[in-house]
Formats: sequence, structure tokens, C-alpha cells
Amino acid sequence: MGKRSRKRSAGAPVADAGSPRTSRAERDAARARRAQALTEAGTPRPHRRPGRTSPDDRPPAPWGSFPLVEIVVLIALILIVAGAIIRGTRGGTMFVAGLVLGSLGGLELSFREHFGGFRSHSSLLAAFASGVSLPVTYFILPKSQARVLVMLAVAVIVWATAFWLLRRAFARRTGGVRFRK
Repeated sequence: MGKRSRKRSAGAPVADAGSPRTSRAERDAARARRAQALTEAGTPRPHRRPGRTSPDDRPPAPWGSFPLVEIVVLIALILIVAGAIIRGTRGGTMFVAGLVLGSLGGLELSFREHFGGFRSHSSLLAAFASGVSLPVTYFILPKSQARVLVMLAVAVIVWATAFWLLRRAFARRTGGVRFRK
């Protein structure tokens, strides 16, 4: 058996927007008219599903529209590529500096989005706090065979505590939402 044609007959009546008897162009035109009417009337956009965000909801940077994070990430990428090309101590230093700069750029954006209520980055920020606790406990603890186990235990406790506190801070900021995609 062959496939049926999807073409509509020329004499088919055209129904209102949203009906299956309208063409895509007609539905798009009706949608554009409704959007134009909403913007002219000053009516806010229809409410989105809870837990969903749009790029318009992203919190602004404290330095305004200057693309600081993007510049830092670009410099980090240049340093990583240059460090991979240049061998030796200088190349290694450039590579590590690029990784650190890129990480700081991403961490700043995550911090701003989390505490601005845009998206939850509880795990990432808790992992950063846990990572900071590792060298601190390394230099505080005396050399012993159990030092690695104690460092690991402290890192897990710091991660769990920071995750719990960050999740509560995000829920407070968003009015009870604990996670947002």
C-alpha cells in the first residue's frame, strides 16, 4: 500500500488559529498577531512552566554589559593552546594558568547564576569548597599514615555541608524551588 497524500483539498474551509485545518503559515501569523497585541497592551508574557528558565531571566553581571567572563575564558583558551604548543616549564605554566583562569570564569558565572536564582549549581559550588578544603587540611595535619583518610573525610563533610547550605540558599532565593534546569 502506498502512503496517503498530506495535501489538503483546495476547497477545504479555513478554521481559526490552533485548528488542525489551518496551514502552518496561518498559525505562525496568528501567533505573531497575538504576541504583537500582548506587547502593545503591556501585558506580561504568559507564565512558563515552573522550574523552567529563559536566557532573559539570567542575572546581570555587576560590571554591566562588559564581557569580562568571556574575555577571561578567551585568554584561558589561548593560554591552554599556547601551553600545549610550547614545551617545557613555560608551556606547563601557561597550560595550568589557562586551566585556572577558565575554571575561575566558569565558577564566577555559576556563583552568579546560583545566587541570582537562575539555575542551581549546588554540586559544583560544593565541590569547589571541598577542593579548597583539601590543601588546607594537608598543611594543617601532621604527616601520618591516616592523613589521606582524614583529608578525604574532611572533604566529604565539607561537600555535604556546603551542598545542603547552597541548596537551601537557592530555595530561599527562588521561593522554594530547589532545582531548576
